[in-house]
Amino acid sequence: MSAAPAYSEDKGGSAGPGEPEYGHDPASGGIFSSDYKRHDDLKEMLDTNKDSLKLEAMKRIVAMIARGKNASDLFPAVVKNVACKNIEVKKLVYVYLVRYAEEQQDLALLSISTFQRGLKDPNQLIRASALRVLSSIRVPIIVPIMMLAIKEAASDMSPYVRKTAAHAIPKLYSLDSDQKDQLIEVIEKLLADKTTLVAGSVVMAFEEVCPERIDLIHKNYRKLCNLLIDVEEWGQVVIISMLTRYARTQFLSPTQNESLLEENPEKAFYGSEEDEAKGPGSEEAAATTLPARKPYVMDPDHRLLLRNTKPLLQSRSAAVVMAVAQLYFHLAPKAEVGVIAKALVRLLRSHSEVQYVVLQNVATMSIKRRGMFEPYLKSFYIRSTDPTQIKILKLEVLTNLANETNIPTVLREFQTYIRSMDKDFVAATIQAIGRCATNIGRVRDTCLNGLVQLLSNPRASILWLIGEYCEHVPRIAPDVLRKMAKSFTAEEDIVKLQVINLAAKLYLTNSKQTKLLTQYVLSLAKYDQNYDIRDRARFTRQLIVPSEQGGALSRHAKKLFLAPKPAPVLESSFKDRDHFQLGSLSHLLNAKATGYQELPDWPEEAPDPSVRNVEVPEWTKCSSREKRKEKEKPFYSDSEGESGPTESADSDPESESESDSKSSSESGSGGSSSESDNEDQDEDEEKGRSSESDQSEEEGKKRQMKKRKKVPEGQEGGSSSDEGSDSSSSSSESEMTSETEEEQVEPASWRKKTPSSSKSAPAAKEISLLDLEDFTPPSIQPVSSPAVVSTSLAADLEGLTLTDSPLAPSLLSPVSGVGRQELLHRVAGEGLAVDYTFSRQPFSGDPHMVSVHIHFSNSSDTPIKGLHVGTPKLPAGISIQEFPEIESLAPGESATAIMGINFCDSTQAANFQLCTQTRQFYVSIQPPVGELMAPVFMSENEFKKEQGKLTGMNEITEKLTLPDTCRSDHIVVQKVTATANLGRVPCGTSDEYRFAGRTLTSGSLVLLTLDARPTGAAQLTVNSEKMVIGTMLVKDVVQALTQ
Repeated sequence: MSAAPAYSEDKGGSAGPGEPEYGHDPASGGIFSSDYKRHDDLKEMLDTNKDSLKLEAMKRIVAMIARGKNASDLFPAVVKNVACKNIEVKKLVYVYLVRYAEEQQDLALLSISTFQRGLKDPNQLIRASALRVLSSIRVPIIVPIMMLAIKEAASDMSPYVRKTAAHAIPKLYSLDSDQKDQLIEVIEKLLADKTTLVAGSVVMAFEEVCPERIDLIHKNYRKLCNLLIDVEEWGQVVIISMLTRYARTQFLSPTQNESLLEENPEKAFYGSEEDEAKGPGSEEAAATTLPARKPYVMDPDHRLLLRNTKPLLQSRSAAVVMAVAQLYFHLAPKAEVGVIAKALVRLLRSHSEVQYVVLQNVATMSIKRRGMFEPYLKSFYIRSTDPTQIKILKLEVLTNLANETNIPTVLREFQTYIRSMDKDFVAATIQAIGRCATNIGRVRDTCLNGLVQLLSNPRASILWLIGEYCEHVPRIAPDVLRKMAKSFTAEEDIVKLQVINLAAKLYLTNSKQTKLLTQYVLSLAKYDQNYDIRDRARFTRQLIVPSEQGGALSRHAKKLFLAPKPAPVLESSFKDRDHFQLGSLSHLLNAKATGYQELPDWPEEAPDPSVRNVEVPEWTKCSSREKRKEKEKPFYSDSEGESGPTESADSDPESESESDSKSSSESGSGGSSSESDNEDQDEDEEKGRSSESDQSEEEGKKRQMKKRKKVPEGQEGGSSSDEGSDSSSSSSESEMTSETEEEQVEPASWRKKTPSSSKSAPAAKEISLLDLEDFTPPSIQPVSSPAVVSTSLAADLEGLTLTDSPLAPSLLSPVSGVGRQELLHRVAGEGLAVDYTFSRQPFSGDPHMVSVHIHFSNSSDTPIKGLHVGTPKLPAGISIQEFPEIESLAPGESATAIMGINFCDSTQAANFQLCTQTRQFYVSIQPPVGELMAPVFMSENEFKKEQGKLTGMNEITEKLTLPDTCRSDHIVVQKVTATANLGRVPCGTSDEYRFAGRTLTSGSLVLLTLDARPTGAAQLTVNSEKMVIGTMLVKDVVQALTQ
């Protein structure tokens, strides 16, 4: 067929007279081609007796609707064919009528009897389409007919028709709200439907008609949780949103007891040592001071909801992932919320629209749950192709995630963003730097220096500040104006504009002193080359100097020029958005949208959980259903045990052993065992009894492991959550006591073979510790730490320098910069005294770790046995390599052990426990910033080259006055190297000292330059990518040199 011109409203076409031309076969894509005829041709085709022509006409009409063209004038011709016997034609007619029934109500009412007959059609699609058209006719007179049709459709055998009935309920309710009671009866009936096709639609009807009727959900709660995984994506979103609100009204808050610990976390961690010193009764006395609150036990139905929604984090639908994320954020314990972070970060690879919604919610979450997204910091880095809205949201997230550990990386990113051509984005970046400076005091000076460098003209900024606060500096401001008036003609345009503003403000506040100066400045500006300055001068003169003709504005000049300006708010715009339910339109807009339902507060006392119990009706007890339930029994029993250690800790003691026997299988599969359970179900049916025997063997092994570990029952869920969180200090203490009892029973030969058995560590960690014993030197015998570097190393390094005088070993890098520090006093340690030193030697286990020598001495009368490191409680990123266990320390004897600590380039303290067979002591090691680096030896040219790369915000400068006792090379080098583990870099100038090093964890360069001028103040400069380290190092070195 030859190509025809595009369809238009004009008469005529490419076909000859009497030769009707029809569209292509729909399979070939002809439906959406532009080869259409006039409406007259379509009407003729609809009036024929041939079903093929009618079908072709309807296809073309539906295609027109799909392309957005108006086909409403064809309604009379189409509605006549609603009684057509051809199923395909009838389907397309109903599609058309659904679209135009509301617009052509009078004509649709003429065919209402046909629609009613369609409700009895044998084809389920026709029945559903008839109900859909009937509910689309928005005429109050047919409300009784619609109600009758919905009730009949709700009892239909086809789940598709029942789904359509659920869709029709909100339409009828919006037409006549008086039908609410009858519609609630239909909703209650449909909520009991066990078909996944109906579940989402009826919950949507419930949300539209009667969201306050929570009692309708009680009996169907568990069914909805179990069906959730198989519901379509749209239904999953609706059900999850509804169940979130339901759970907030029926369950207790999982974080109610965590608030007590958050009130005084220091006391919770460090208080044990003092309590032990007071005696065994101190714990009971301390317990009485806390509020009397029952220990939290998670409701099994609450756990069921969390467990059944967790696999949906892997859904292909971004809306479903977002719905599960908001459910976990609002309902899950803090230890389990972290699972949603990875799923949300995955959505950032999607379209920009999805990114925008996800980032809005991440920005809100990151304010309260910062640690959840810290491992994914780089995922929020901004790309040049991102739209401005996405850039600003990512900037918000980066600012929320900034802390003392990652602030150098964040500020380095911000320094790159400032060079962008997007002005809005650059302005947001500058505000983000200001927020970082406000929140993190250590980088305040660095951020301020960087922001000052961004000023296009500092003189203009200073003049604006003086003019804005001229009333606070009445003596300085007129003198500044006098000096600026002298150089007015030579200033830049932006400075001239600010001089005019300053003159106007001073004229209004101090006209006696500045009246003549203001007139002089305005006269100079009147004849300036720049028309903006000339225009500003004329405007200002008319405004501040009253004239005879128009003095109306001059009366308000002071209000215009000196209007109070609110200080900038340096806080997140997402600070208080979490009171809206995440993922909702109201949260996106930060305003309550129409139809939004508030998220209820947690109840003070748990409502009766028995309302969700469902009695099994008699008609279900047939033989076929019993067989099906027997087949499904291993599947559902496994799913009940999917909760892992957290559920077993939260559940009753009777169910503890049963849930424990199955928790190991889930922990091995990563916590999401829904897919593996489906696969294992078929294997269980084939193997039969063999699977049961394997399960019993697995239970036996688990019981043996449980006996060996001796974990006390009744332990709180937070100590053994699905995410593998660290156990609480109380539980670890009880484990230590139980294990020491076991060690007394064990023979001494077994203990010698396994010295690390007292540590409650996983199997993988035990293997790594055993591997380290091959090359870790034995540290039980006393080790004398050398005071300086070996003379051979000093001789080798001598040849690398260009100075005339040889470097003494003590000038290079002292082995111990800060001397011994007390870790545990002998009184608190009951005779055990512990000191530590930073050896500044490479740690053999890991070069990224700081080598720490731990010195033990026993001043008691009894030997101390089993000295080892207990369970560490470390901030994110910090790790510890424990020293091998010291089996025994006799009275009066001393020993030295070496341990490695990776401080992750931060001065955060490493908190851990020193344990003996009978006691455990909480200790803390906080490194000086100078111990976080290792010396680097380079030439002068290399030093200058690297220093040139680290400028701007990576450079910190401080002026200081050196005392007379600190003028010789020997003293300066000794004090600097004692403060920081840096290497001396040769320098051709006698009054300049250079030192270089690298941070141990990241390997970032740290360059230090001291310009010790004979006269005047000396200048200390530190260049480093790690701006926090640079700022702290400057303070420490200045303090050392000026003492």
